[in-house]
Amino acid sequence: MRSRHVSVVIDSAPESVYDFAAEPDNLPRWAAGLAKSEVTRRGDELLVESPMGTVTVRFVPRNSFGVVDHEVRLPGGDTVFNPLRVLAHPDGTEVVFTIRQLAMSDDEFDRDTQMVEKDLAQLKSLMESVGPA
Repeated sequence: MRSRHVSVVIDSAPESVYDFAAEPDNLPRWAAGLAKSEVTRRGDELLVESPMGTVTVRFVPRNSFGVVDHEVRLPGGDTVFNPLRVLAHPDGTEVVFTIRQLAMSDDEFDRDTQMVEKDLAQLKSLMESVGPA
């Protein structure tokens, strides 16, 4: 199984980026690879309409370490663990998302990587142009 670390540097304070990225209601604004519409809460789980169908998402509790890890239960029942870190960087903030190939073909892995790159670029654009909501 291969892993890829996709990252983006954002000209914004780490606390602001973390607060925005860790807020589930913001997912449709920047994470189209995961959330295409409003997030529905069910206890500590989130129901999200994604490109893969309806998925259930569970985030780690908010923390002071910049960890925004989350589990995604896919429509078929498999659960994928997604490490996501918000780190201080000399130019503001670096956001790092780890993608694991798991059972994906090489083409699917490349497509998944491209979706994450696009999502992180959207997060950068939002944070640098309009700031957090």
